[in-house]
Amino acid sequence: MSSGKNERLIVSPSPHIAGDETIPKLMYAVLYALIPAAVVSILFFGLDGLRVLLLSSLFCLLVEYLIMRFMLGRSSTLADGSALITGLLLGFNLPSNLPAWMIFSGAVVAIGVAKLTFGGLGRNPFNPALVGRVFLLISFPAQMTTWPLPRFLNFSWGEDAVTGATAISVVKEGLKQGESMDSLLAKLPSLIDLILGATGGSIGEVSAIALLAGGLYLLFKKVISWHIPVSYLLTVAVITGVIWLIDPTKSASPLFHLFTGGLMLGAFFMATDYVSTPMSAKGQLVYGVGCGVLTVVIRLYGAYPEGVSFAILLMNATTPLINNSFKPARFGHQAA
Repeated sequence: MSSGKNERLIVSPSPHIAGDETIPKLMYAVLYALIPAAVVSILFFGLDGLRVLLLSSLFCLLVEYLIMRFMLGRSSTLADGSALITGLLLGFNLPSNLPAWMIFSGAVVAIGVAKLTFGGLGRNPFNPALVGRVFLLISFPAQMTTWPLPRFLNFSWGEDAVTGATAISVVKEGLKQGESMDSLLAKLPSLIDLILGATGGSIGEVSAIALLAGGLYLLFKKVISWHIPVSYLLTVAVITGVIWLIDPTKSASPLFHLFTGGLMLGAFFMATDYVSTPMSAKGQLVYGVGCGVLTVVIRLYGAYPEGVSFAILLMNATTPLINNSFKPARFGHQAA
């Protein structure tokens, strides 16, 4: 080994092995996974569904650019794809008849408050799209709970769509009024309709099978791990299944709960957000179970018929505590 005077030992911090995964690559993988659900939503909600998805995405991109450029004086971060994903996910959580100015308000809160206020990508403690959605739900409850019914292959623009209650709302209100599940089943879409997407709700609730296909793509590409979505869905299935077995005349089946509302969207695309979820596998399992328990509690006993958004945001708040309780073992550490 040479001992020349100009040679230096260069020490750099870990990790020393770099992978080929980048933030844009991960973000665009999520974008590709959402394409099947986006296509189905346009088939069922027509140009109005397309309008909401496009406006939500464009508004989030615009808000991030303006804040970064003129308020923070920093270079644009649009190329990383995170603002586009936030906009698309926000659009999936909205009804297809929401006016443009409300969509813009949600984008301002999602990007300006939930994301950039905390320092931008990688620092936000709560899922930005869900923060925007909950803000709109609390601020404009009538508009956010007026659901256009799906009209397959009806590509009209701006027509007054027929609206109706979601399947979850029908069940919750009917049971509260003393109706039995047998009588409520006549008012509900069939299980096949729920799976395919022929039911009212937000744009992202239209097709459980399309969302499931996108989620499986993310698992196959190892963009997300199985711990959160599996523990989330399994918890909802087990709790609602036990309640259903105890008295099937007073409760909906676990399949109904799995394939209605925003559960599939939340389990695969919202609860798995890298920044606002635990880092360790054990922590992710606890997080998923917590999301499942809160979702069922809110659906069955809360004021709102749907509990996915609130459940995920509440569990976002517990992520630091979960990370502190389930720390991964240090590299090279051996148990005593």
